[in-house]
Amino acid sequence: MDPTDQSPEEVYSVWALPPEHVRERLRGLMASLRAAHGGPPFEPHATVVGAVTLRRSAAIEALRAAAAAGVGPYTARVTGVARGDFFYQCVYLLLEPTPEVIQTSDHFCAHFGYQRSSPYMPHVSLLYGDLTDEEKEAARKKVEEMDTELSGLQFEISELALYRTDIEDKSLESWELVEVCNLAKK
Repeated sequence: MDPTDQSPEEVYSVWALPPEHVRERLRGLMASLRAAHGGPPFEPHATVVGAVTLRRSAAIEALRAAAAAGVGPYTARVTGVARGDFFYQCVYLLLEPTPEVIQTSDHFCAHFGYQRSSPYMPHVSLLYGDLTDEEKEAARKKVEEMDTELSGLQFEISELALYRTDIEDKSLESWELVEVCNLAKK
């Protein structure tokens, strides 16, 4: 950590970014869901490290160190569309928890000093919101109808992004992309 960094401690997360063609496909689904159910816009991603409080320089250093420690690109595979129980897991795509997916998250969590409060569930959120169970189920079904080929979709994750993510800000207006790192092929 930069000893001269006097920035405040803030909340950061590390996101796995699908390739651009997949993000574009998901953005269309996400826009349709927001039009029907509300909710803030955000970039399609799978959270690798959840909300961790650090100074900016420490967060950047942790991202760079973890990326430089030999983690390569990996494959993510969608296993289905699901709905969750809280705002940030309203409607999402479940990802297969392969050893590569889990190990990448574990590796980055260790570099960030992040301790999970529950088992890692890799997923790509499509909608954030406080909806009723009926509304979430309608949104989940809409996703399956709009894109019948999502289940089984595979894509390579070769970019991880550090975001400042104040989880108290449900508008997401304060969320900020800080840095993107490329995972080097082994």
